[in-house]
Amino acid sequence: MAPYDSDSSAGEEDDFTETNVLLGYASKDSGDESISRLGGRPEWLDENTPPSAALARCNICKDLMVLLLQLDGELPDRFPGHERRLYVFSCRRKTCRRREGSIRTLRSLRIAPGTEAAAATREKKKAEDEAAIAKQKEEKAAPKPPSNLGETLFGAKTIGSSSGSANPFSTGAGSSNPFSSSNPFSTGTKLESKTTSTPSTTADDIKSLPKTFAETLSLNNDQPTPPPEPWPTVADQPAPYPISYLSEAEYETLDPTPAPTVPQTARLDVDADGSSGGKGGGKEDREVFESSMDAAFQRFADRLAQNPEQAIRYEFGGQPLLYSKTDSVGKLLAPASAGAGVGISIASVVNASTGMPRCGNCGAGRAFEVQMAPHAIAELEADEMSLEGMDWGTVIVGVCERDCQARGVDEGQVGYLEEWAGVQWEELSGSGKRR
Repeated sequence: MAPYDSDSSAGEEDDFTETNVLLGYASKDSGDESISRLGGRPEWLDENTPPSAALARCNICKDLMVLLLQLDGELPDRFPGHERRLYVFSCRRKTCRRREGSIRTLRSLRIAPGTEAAAATREKKKAEDEAAIAKQKEEKAAPKPPSNLGETLFGAKTIGSSSGSANPFSTGAGSSNPFSSSNPFSTGTKLESKTTSTPSTTADDIKSLPKTFAETLSLNNDQPTPPPEPWPTVADQPAPYPISYLSEAEYETLDPTPAPTVPQTARLDVDADGSSGGKGGGKEDREVFESSMDAAFQRFADRLAQNPEQAIRYEFGGQPLLYSKTDSVGKLLAPASAGAGVGISIASVVNASTGMPRCGNCGAGRAFEVQMAPHAIAELEADEMSLEGMDWGTVIVGVCERDCQARGVDEGQVGYLEEWAGVQWEELSGSGKRR
């Protein structure tokens, strides 16, 4: 990382800027860290309660995926009593690369019984239940349309009452009003019975609805949840990547005015005639490479070059470092373009402040939590000889900003929810890709 001496003078310290981003570095030595790591096989909060294997299958080929990242995500100041972990999985098939659904992420959560967070959850649910009951009572107690509308509106008795006053709008017996019972638009007491009695919807009525309609309106809540898919035996699972522990972490420090730098992992592919490969890899090739990069990637490369061995970047609620602003993820997350060209209904599907899709479990917005940096690929593929390895620039993880629990999971139990993985792939240009 950029040189930083804590014993330096104040003037020298001003030459560096410390950000709120926590950088994680991979090491084969676990030290005091055994949970947060790259590679290996996932370790669940409760080994007897794993998630459904369906949540770790590739959405394209349906094969079981392998673990890229396992992260201890406990945030006691923000979510007291929440024991949480994050998992990022990737499909090993080459045919699935660069396709949406080949990388997925899970959030695992266990809320300790009796904590303030659990109490707040109970109070919120209680308040919602009480509000729903009060609304039902209010609707039942709503005043019904009066049967004698003339008396209510005009303070007069109808013909035939003890007062004997003649109401010209009366429709009672003996009235000479031409708009009485002979009125073809009169509905008499039959209308009154219709307006004062509302048929109730029964369970049989709901079951009789078309299935798609009932599901769309969430009317039929009695449908059984599919049972979790058991995990295959270890022998039937794909080979994992080697383990590297994220045992070293420190806040990012930056030189405010660094010289433009291309990361050491950047490469130029050689054309068929050898003209652009730059066998010498000299200054001319570097200038050509830098001039072909867009501003977002240049910023990404310069930022990582100051701490080139970072494997992950962590800042709950922060802003991810974008590999590009021109791909689908970049357009979604870039502040200048978030929501641009999208109708007013965007708030229902994305969090306007981050651009990420809303939580599918509770509807809350999603917040950025962590992203994987390109150096993680070098750690994961250290034992592989192939040059055609993973080709993402960064994997951005967005999670529920409320850290909600899966439905039907009680306090003290472990729940799993799929969160959002925004994958920015290496950009292909001409004869190859850049990293």
